[in-house]
Amino acid sequence: MHIRGHGLTLADVVHVAHDGPVVVEIAPDVPARLAHSRALINAILAEGRIVYGVNTGFGKLSSVTISPAALTELQLNLVRSHACGVGAPLSEAETRAMMLLRANVLAQGTSGVRPVVLEQLVALLNARVHPVIPEKGSVGASGDLSPLAHLALVLIGEGEASFQGERLPGHIALARAGLRPLALEAKEGLALLNGTQAMSAVGGLALSRLLDLAELADIAGALSLDALHGTAAAFDARIHAARPHPGQTAVARHLRALLDGSAIMASHRDCPRVQDAYSLRCMPQVHGAARDVFHFAQHTLETEFNSATDNPLVFTDTGEVLSGGNFHGAPVALALDACTMAAATLGGIAERRIERLLNPDLSELPAFLSRQPGLQSGLMMAQVTAAALCNENMGLAHPASVGSLPTGAAKEDFVSMGMTAALKLRTVAENLAAILAIELLVATQALPFLRPLRTSPQLQRVEDFIHTLAPPLEGDTPLTPCIQALQTRLPDILDVARNAVASDST
Repeated sequence: MHIRGHGLTLADVVHVAHDGPVVVEIAPDVPARLAHSRALINAILAEGRIVYGVNTGFGKLSSVTISPAALTELQLNLVRSHACGVGAPLSEAETRAMMLLRANVLAQGTSGVRPVVLEQLVALLNARVHPVIPEKGSVGASGDLSPLAHLALVLIGEGEASFQGERLPGHIALARAGLRPLALEAKEGLALLNGTQAMSAVGGLALSRLLDLAELADIAGALSLDALHGTAAAFDARIHAARPHPGQTAVARHLRALLDGSAIMASHRDCPRVQDAYSLRCMPQVHGAARDVFHFAQHTLETEFNSATDNPLVFTDTGEVLSGGNFHGAPVALALDACTMAAATLGGIAERRIERLLNPDLSELPAFLSRQPGLQSGLMMAQVTAAALCNENMGLAHPASVGSLPTGAAKEDFVSMGMTAALKLRTVAENLAAILAIELLVATQALPFLRPLRTSPQLQRVEDFIHTLAPPLEGDTPLTPCIQALQTRLPDILDVARNAVASDST
């Protein structure tokens, strides 16, 4: 795939992050654009003009002018001093996403770097030399300074990197990949450090997962509804046309397609119960609202992927270098915080459906789906685990973006905390995946109790596939392997459901 500074999508980022040896190339028109931008920086230096980030200190020290002889040392010092992260390293996929996003920013030609800087970053990506980037240490103010500094360290042959499964000093990793360290020139260190690429990478990959989990929530919910003798009447298209939020409409349509042809539902069509509980009846409204948040966040992130987020910015059309605040992570932080709340909501409503399936006072099923209640505890603890995960998500759903703490001697007096938002979202997405795996397990353990009646042909294919991973239980057994098996295979479960719905509609 080519990078050109624009047109990069979430799907592109996921593809490069996850899908094997993808070759990233620089679009043919990019090097000339970068050379033109760099020529302006060189002209400024030749004229002796004082420009922030080119020949000054940084942040609170921006009033300090740096002599021409020390400009290379300035950039080197900047990268070294800002590599101050702690905690576990970002995953390989997150690191790859971050490298791709930073390369796409540089490709815009507003950073004032030489083409060789972009070429070196792309070469690292293609050679699968992955900088070791601690996940904590960014407040998302002048962008993700610390994570990006750890990335830049490897470009110059310092820091640490993972190469062919081995963690190595940066210079050794470069040498083994046939690459040489980059010597930074004026402004280039700053151009590598300013920006929102760490929060965008971690948050973007988590969001990609959530888009699939939102669809899986419908599937799990449809299985639960049928096992609980629920009705699809609340999913009637006319109801949702009267309140036409896009997500709500899409979820109602999805639920109708999943449940169409259920023999279980047909068997109680004339029963006296008029309405189901909110966790069943309001799936379009709740799941749909979460979907709308995720799609808003996708639009925000894709805008960010293709934005100039460093400082100062070089405008070759007017010959100006302007200092601003495009590095501030507020747009991303707010979007990711909203996603965290939406994902926690999906987990919460799923946990309520799990409770209804296992509670004999709320279902027409045996207590905890046990074949011998009392002697056996059945799936009692599955709801307990889901509740624990929901509680963790509740705490994590408190927004990071409202928790600014001033940094940089109060020069950076209001920061975004976007990286914190991204890391929280990653955890909440993982918890949601486990909660949905539990609901899928419980719902498909409940359905056999309704035999000979069966769910819809579409959901039956899902149930049959899940039973290959977690067969109907005959007695008490550790549930962790079943939950883990389903959680690992959630993408396959989603594919089964999609194919079943698609084949039913043709």
